[in-house]
Amino acid sequence: MTKSIIFDLDGTLIHSAPDLQAAANKMLADYALAPLNLATIESFIGNGVPKLVERCLRVYNKPLTEAAVDKMREYYDADPFTLTEPYAGVVACLEALKAAGLKLAVCTNKPVAPALTILDGLDLTKYFDVVVGGDTYPTHKPDPAPLLGCMEKLGADKANTLYVGDSETDALTAQNADMTFALFSGGYRKTPCAELRHHFLFDDFAALTAYLKA
Repeated sequence: MTKSIIFDLDGTLIHSAPDLQAAANKMLADYALAPLNLATIESFIGNGVPKLVERCLRVYNKPLTEAAVDKMREYYDADPFTLTEPYAGVVACLEALKAAGLKLAVCTNKPVAPALTILDGLDLTKYFDVVVGGDTYPTHKPDPAPLLGCMEKLGADKANTLYVGDSETDALTAQNADMTFALFSGGYRKTPCAELRHHFLFDDFAALTAYLKA
């Protein structure tokens, strides 16, 4: 029986790509580089801001620099949730799971401060007992340490904890942690769902609620 659920953030609970795109394009403009479309930015999400910046610059055969990462963070932190929204059904799902007494947490590669800012701004923080960011531990997903650390902070154990994510990174993190994994078929995944290790596949958060309450 599932007693605890840990969610990824970007591409799982929230559609954050438009705000990431806006910040990335401001960063690129500082280097006189053309803006990138939303689909391209979505394909770059999943391994933290430095990797996203690296992928953006690689489009133009430019090297990654700390200055570029700092610019991206500055622009994103200044305006992190203007265009960001929870996915359809997320709030109702969180309400139902919280009411059922489940412990809920977030484990994201986004640094914890902007993660909390976004959760606060979208009125989602109240649902979560623990939020682990990409800077909470020395490593980040797909290293299993953040997910396992999040589970420990939650006071949960592997036998009754479910990890929910949308991407290759999330699937690999769950595999590395040897945890049960529910795959959201929306989000920013690039690999076909069938090729990713998962125990439950869903495209509607109402289906996740029903699965967990069954």
